Amino acid sequence: MTLMHRSAVSIAAAIRRREISAEEVVREAIDRAGTAAPLRALVWRNDEQALERAQETDAAIARGEDVGPFAGVPIPVKELTVVAGQPCTFGSLGVSDAPRDHDDLVVERLVGAGFVLFGRSNAPEAGPMSVTENRRFGVTRNPWNPAFSPAGSSGGAAVAVAAGITPVAHAGDGGGSIRMPSSATGLVGLKPSRGRVPAFVPTWEHSITDGVITRHVVDSAAVLDVLSGSDPRAPYSAPGPGRPFRDAVGADGPRLRIGVLRDSPSGVPVDPACLEAVDALALALEGQGHSIEPARPTLFSLEAIMGFLDIVINAWLWATPYDDPGLAEPYILARRRRATDFHAGEYAMAVARLYAESAQLVTQWGRDFDLLLTPTMATTPPLVGTVLEEANRDFAGPRLTENQMVAFTAFCNVAGLPAVSLPVHASPDGLPVGAQLVGAPFGEFDLLRIAASVEEHFGWATRFPDPSLWSAPSSESR
Repeated sequence: MTLMHRSAVSIAAAIRRREISAEEVVREAIDRAGTAAPLRALVWRNDEQALERAQETDAAIARGEDVGPFAGVPIPVKELTVVAGQPCTFGSLGVSDAPRDHDDLVVERLVGAGFVLFGRSNAPEAGPMSVTENRRFGVTRNPWNPAFSPAGSSGGAAVAVAAGITPVAHAGDGGGSIRMPSSATGLVGLKPSRGRVPAFVPTWEHSITDGVITRHVVDSAAVLDVLSGSDPRAPYSAPGPGRPFRDAVGADGPRLRIGVLRDSPSGVPVDPACLEAVDALALALEGQGHSIEPARPTLFSLEAIMGFLDIVINAWLWATPYDDPGLAEPYILARRRRATDFHAGEYAMAVARLYAESAQLVTQWGRDFDLLLTPTMATTPPLVGTVLEEANRDFAGPRLTENQMVAFTAFCNVAGLPAVSLPVHASPDGLPVGAQLVGAPFGEFDLLRIAASVEEHFGWATRFPDPSLWSAPSSESR
């Protein structure tokens, strides 16, 4: 166990008590990034800047200044998110690497909390892909077995945490992009409710949200406290939680009705290991006194989902500010062309259907069950190269693995529901497998409370991949 395997909360507290310096912590992150370099979690580094920021933090603490709850803790920012003075290429050859001139709102909050921005994590081009691979930066690999993918789109973020480069990592989720990588790498991935983490522009028709990937539930809760809350520049914000999310860790609460959904909403097959993860979490929760019952929730119609995938996402990809769109991945070019097949009226109809069905969908929480338990993915992590290659070769094809990966996650984004993936199982070949809990609208407190209640039982915070695998021949294959 290294320093970076500890919780960010405990590291920050040690820095404030001057038991360890922020500079020492950042130097540890630099060393760990070197060790994990074959995994390609980070695609841009700012080591000297990060050290200067750490030194400034140490000096401020020595002067007795208020430095923020996470002062001195390093955190990478996803390559789809804008930071002043840093490039933001969206993982594409078609976007300039010129430094940006402003911070996205989530970055303002990370900096305001005292985090030291530490590099940029890899992501698939423009985001709409369930693995973390692109032609600009290459393939990000799973630290548990580098022949496999850490999923996506926040795969670089997940690998940064799983490999112990940093204790937490900024991430984003538009269809499962926090939860899928967390499942694939043995971590905790909370997707907040719509509007919980405010943004200047709510992209993909308000389905994308910022968040973090963590090893410890207390970090998920404490970081959400600093990321959430209204901002007058954002178009809307979620209602306040009433008490800090960190209070959810160790909190008592009522017995909950937990519905279990084992069948994929889209009908794709579900890998037995993914169902075993559901069974393991269900058994643990039942042992705590919660009611576990099968559930058959009414989710989105095929027409609504196709509208989201084929009209909404493609339209946003068409609007992505490329400098040279001709250099985009073939599947991105196909999606941008597809966007021009629809007119504004069809977009409006698709969006209206999504919101109308969402209004009915969310009423099942609190009426039929309090939480919904599902697999995080319907498949274990795929081999690197396979999913992207399939999309580039035949975008119109069935793309079974990609569809299995998002089968249980995307509806949460469309409906704006909070959800968390917990690393409760492993596949026969040793890869982590998560189970997902979906909460009621703005119900992150219950999700965090339940997640924290099973953390010690499953022991995921003390399981780490073997670094000796990272430079093995398999990490350069495929």
